[in-house]
Amino acid sequence: MFQSFQHKNNIDQFENLDKHTQWGIDFLERYSKFVKERLEIEQTYAKQLRNLVKKYCPKRSKDDEPRFSSCVSFYSILNELNDYAGQREVVAEEMGHKVYGELMRYSQDLKSERKQHLQEGRKAQQYLDQCWKQMDNSKKKFERECKEAEKSQINYDRLDNDINATKSEVEKAKSQLYMRTHSADESKNEYAAQLQNFNGEQWKHFNVAIPQIFKNLQDMDERRTVKLGETYRSFADVERRVVPIISKCLEGMVTAAKAVDQRKDSAIVVESFKSGFEPPGDYPFEDYSQNLSRTGSDNTISTPKNEGGVKPDPKHSISKTAKNKLWLFGKKPKVRDSSSLNTNTFSHSTLFPKFASDPIAFCLSEMRTVKPRIASFRGLKRRAPSLEDFSHLPPEQRRKRLQARIDELSKELQKEVDQRDALNKMKDVYEKNPQMGDPQSLQPKISETMCNMEKLRSEIHKNEVGLPSQAPWSPSQREEGRGMEGSLHSTSGDMPDPRQAHQPDEFDDEFDDDDPLPVIGHCKALYSFNGQNEGTLLMKENEVLYIIEEDKGDGWTRARKQSGEEGYVPTSYVEIAMEKNSKGAVTYI
Repeated sequence: MFQSFQHKNNIDQFENLDKHTQWGIDFLERYSKFVKERLEIEQTYAKQLRNLVKKYCPKRSKDDEPRFSSCVSFYSILNELNDYAGQREVVAEEMGHKVYGELMRYSQDLKSERKQHLQEGRKAQQYLDQCWKQMDNSKKKFERECKEAEKSQINYDRLDNDINATKSEVEKAKSQLYMRTHSADESKNEYAAQLQNFNGEQWKHFNVAIPQIFKNLQDMDERRTVKLGETYRSFADVERRVVPIISKCLEGMVTAAKAVDQRKDSAIVVESFKSGFEPPGDYPFEDYSQNLSRTGSDNTISTPKNEGGVKPDPKHSISKTAKNKLWLFGKKPKVRDSSSLNTNTFSHSTLFPKFASDPIAFCLSEMRTVKPRIASFRGLKRRAPSLEDFSHLPPEQRRKRLQARIDELSKELQKEVDQRDALNKMKDVYEKNPQMGDPQSLQPKISETMCNMEKLRSEIHKNEVGLPSQAPWSPSQREEGRGMEGSLHSTSGDMPDPRQAHQPDEFDDEFDDDDPLPVIGHCKALYSFNGQNEGTLLMKENEVLYIIEEDKGDGWTRARKQSGEEGYVPTSYVEIAMEKNSKGAVTYI
């Protein structure tokens, strides 16, 4: 359609272009509204995702931190979903800034430009109409003057031919004819000039002004179309830029799903609910038929007589008739070699003298002395324990609870120590610069802090005394206990070197003769470690070591070289690969 705008014989399509350009701007604003609604959807979606993550990942204390791999993986998925929601917010923000905002600004510019071009077109049309009116007025005036001149000509001819007309009348008519003819000539010249001017302005209007205005409108409309194409591309690019990050979030979810380890979760459950009680021993067989007369019945267990004074073989001391009989608990007892019994085990009478005289009373007394187990977990939830020393719990659970309380009190003690040091420094500053404050005003606070420190130390000592002995403790647990004890009694407020948690002492001597710890994995040294401190192990870069004890949370892993040398190495210095079935396939170096 634009190609016909500049044709010389083209009629004025100004009004049609006015409607078309207005439609173009309306379409641009309609697309802007679409983008706005889309980004609002993205914002709402991101907000709902964040609320969902917040709902299922509430704030919790350190004691409530998830330990099971399934829980850790779920919270990792929630974190990835939170990052995914952040990317949706980025999409909404980029759409609002680069697409919607740009479209709204461009729409305002288009409206101003269109208004300017239309005003120029209207002015050109008004000027052409004005020229046409002037030409038309001069034309009408020329026509009117010609008619008046014709009337004067007729009147002059009539009086000139009339013999009764006076000379003065003839002269007057002649003068009137001359005046009308002169006016008609002037009107004719004026009309000719106005017509020539109108024709010139009309040519300029349809060949210069209007085509230029139409060309400006055409350029404006084409730029609008190009802008729409660019915003379409920007709309897609905003989504494309976040695709790699979203892919990483999804990969993180897959990685979290693969990290679920049922064996690790089962080990945590076992460690959490381990009571520390020894399993009950076997009940002895009580023979009440000793005073009864023996018969050859197959329903009784008989002991074959020794013939010729030959000592019976302990492996074949059970009669042949008893092989097919039902034994106590439905299972035939295993018969061990007497030599192994004599060398490796102690009899009940040796360990417990009472057992030989009255085994029933002995077992009943032993059963009464054993602390009862917890009836159920439901009872724990119904009522909180009333004993502060956790004496109602099994030994292992009691030790864990008391150790957790000691750790918490140690942190509080460290805070009080830091506060005391800060107050002492402030007091020194006040003493050196009295204008800054009164040093005596800090003394009550310092005394209160010291009192709190003494209370905390007393409470820590009380809980340390109540810690049950762990038999047998692993070397790592003993060393962790020593490291914790050193940190509790530190008065300077500085945390001890983590390597001190694994310093060997006389306490480890009783385990020197034990069997070596089993290998549970292997590691590769990422960096060299000098191992100068006692209890640490020297290693070189890329050296392969065997793992015999995992990191207990202090940043050190116990390893063994191929030569048999053992010690602790920094966990961050090695790349660890644990065996999947370390308990089932234990190998020793």
